[in-house]
Amino acid sequence: MNAKKEAGKVAADAKRPSAKRRPRRPSLSNEAFLARALDLFLEQGFERASIEAITAAAGIAKRTVYLRYGDKKSLFKAALQRAIEEWIVPVERLREVENGDLEASLLAIGQILVDNILSPAGLRLLRLTNAESGRMPEIGAYNVHQGTDPTIAYLADLLRRHIGQGGTGFPEAEDAAETFLHLVVGGPANAAAWGVVRDKAAIDRRIRYSVRIFLHGLRPASRESISADVSRTLEDENLRLKKLLAETMMQLDLAQERLVV
Repeated sequence: MNAKKEAGKVAADAKRPSAKRRPRRPSLSNEAFLARALDLFLEQGFERASIEAITAAAGIAKRTVYLRYGDKKSLFKAALQRAIEEWIVPVERLREVENGDLEASLLAIGQILVDNILSPAGLRLLRLTNAESGRMPEIGAYNVHQGTDPTIAYLADLLRRHIGQGGTGFPEAEDAAETFLHLVVGGPANAAAWGVVRDKAAIDRRIRYSVRIFLHGLRPASRESISADVSRTLEDENLRLKKLLAETMMQLDLAQERLVV
């Protein structure tokens, strides 16, 4: 009987968790892990950041990372793509600030896009993509496909509705939309990439100035520039001047003939 009790006690002790065993660290979600990995890539750069350092910082097994992503490059691209998807401004948000005035609409849209790219997440992505897109051009292509292309398509539609009177009245709409992004958004983005820090008031002034320059150059080129009535007036005036010039030349010839006689 005592032997049976002793055997039962041993079995119970074996099932009971050891007091020395540490509780397992709760694992990060995949999204949280990718965010942690991206922070380390930003801090150390792609080349210096190792899988060992990333897994140690995130508290996740290397085997799990290799099973999910295969290698460091795939992990980097996955982390960057997730960050890009979270950072991109949805077209619906831009559409919400539209109103009947084109300049006011473009100003509001420009402020949203500039604020987004100058946000901490935007600057982080800007630095990473600038540093690594030469080595991995698919990163830049993904950013353009996910964010830039839909924004250009939306802006082109907005310009057609206001300037081209809808339909196909403005065939250069996509080019104009891309120019808007370069002029209004690209300037502050490039300055930030080079470490030039401007205050909010200076950035807002630049956005307003850029939008006005854009519209000033856009409107004459995107319409016939002058109405049909004005065009006819100029044509009539041109004919009148030509007729007057012909009559003046005839009178000049007659005057010269009289002088010879």
